[in-house]
Amino acid sequence: MTLTGQDKSTSRTDTTGPDRPELRRTMEELVGSGFLGMSLRVRDERGEWTGSAGVAELGGATAPPIDGHVRAGSNVKTFIATLVLRLVAEGRIDLDAPVTRYLPGFALDGRITVRMLLRQTSGLFNFSGEVYEDGTIVHGIPIPYGATGKEWVDDRFRTYRPQELVELALSKPARFEPGAGWSYSNTNYVLARLLIEQVTGRPVAEEMRRLISGPLGLTGTVMPDDSPEIPEPHAHAYYRYEEDGQTRTVDVTRQNPSWVSSGGDLISTTRDLQTFISALLGGRLLPAELLAEMCTPYPTGIPNMDYGLGVFVLTTAGGGTVISHNGASVGHAALMYGTPGGGRTLTAAINCVDDADLTVAAAFASAQHRLLDEVFGG
Repeated sequence: MTLTGQDKSTSRTDTTGPDRPELRRTMEELVGSGFLGMSLRVRDERGEWTGSAGVAELGGATAPPIDGHVRAGSNVKTFIATLVLRLVAEGRIDLDAPVTRYLPGFALDGRITVRMLLRQTSGLFNFSGEVYEDGTIVHGIPIPYGATGKEWVDDRFRTYRPQELVELALSKPARFEPGAGWSYSNTNYVLARLLIEQVTGRPVAEEMRRLISGPLGLTGTVMPDDSPEIPEPHAHAYYRYEEDGQTRTVDVTRQNPSWVSSGGDLISTTRDLQTFISALLGGRLLPAELLAEMCTPYPTGIPNMDYGLGVFVLTTAGGGTVISHNGASVGHAALMYGTPGGGRTLTAAINCVDDADLTVAAAFASAQHRLLDEVFGG
């Protein structure tokens, strides 16, 4: 479906749980700041509250489903890191072993360890492109943002294999020496996926069911590989671009997520994300010592935002600690936050009109800060 311009829609709000007018108001204001719709789930000492505001699709009047499916993007990194750490607990992977021990088929620097992949300190080039401190951009595969946006949307059902993405990354110069810095790279988590599959002899989706989805009953969580489908119900995702002097908006709810692979291909729901982060931080998925390693902060250079092993470790304005990973995938986005111990959690799903210039990025950043302050204290 291609639309010209952007249809105006009537917003509506649905909520369940204890009366939380401040959460409803914040959600409605955030939708008005640049999203089509949002569903929000908060669990704290007052109970569980869920809400949904805006619209599920352009031209519609129905709010997004409160527990609809969403392309959760980089939230998958926390799941992948948890799988690796479970295999560490089973004695099948050594965190400080070189990755070449498990994946000898790639020309990897022998100094890169499993821990460096999960911590984002390997220095490996990000196959989805790098932006350097001096503003230089080095492209990888075509992605929805920047100069390659139109190429991505035209070819959004193309299949990439994980090995192909890694080989492209290894054909580019490393960003820094292994362990010498921190840089967010999807390449690290595609290698972590391949490591899981090599060690277990099973697809990563099967390991997800064995170790996470099955035990926790995550019925709405999918690792789709190269399938463009997303289960019902879901809000719609859109992408806006210029062509022949006209602005066009296309529905990209169906897209092949293999272009980002296990760097950001997860499909989930706010309920499943809440169940997962609460169980993880509550000690139900990892032994205490490995959970502590996962949540040990490593400096990223971003104020009040360090990184552990597959999680961001945030310091709130009030001095508290929140464990998080958020993600976005072209017209969809998901937020996932929890306090140590998992007693207080926030998860959210967003649908929007995306574009090559990341116009919605400012609204997304504002949503993160507003919700973080509202739920975890500012």
